[in-house]
Amino acid sequence: MSAQTWRKRAACRGLDAEIFYPATDDEADTAAAKEICGVCPVREACLEHALAYREREGIWGGMTERERRRIIRQRRKSA
Repeated sequence: MSAQTWRKRAACRGLDAEIFYPATDDEADTAAAKEICGVCPVREACLEHALAYREREGIWGGMTERERRRIIRQRRKSA
């Protein structure tokens, strides 16, 4: 699925982007974004995009930057 395709179907489309760029990775700060991501039909494509392009900021696919780094490390170990 291309980036343009999944972005058009994203649950966050049209929402204030600030929600997805919280001040900290604390659960309270990320809860709103993660709730939206939790019901998003393209969550997996969004997360894979963030992993592939090493997005350093924001919530992508329901994951913080720290959580995405953990996924990348785990995948490297499995490879």
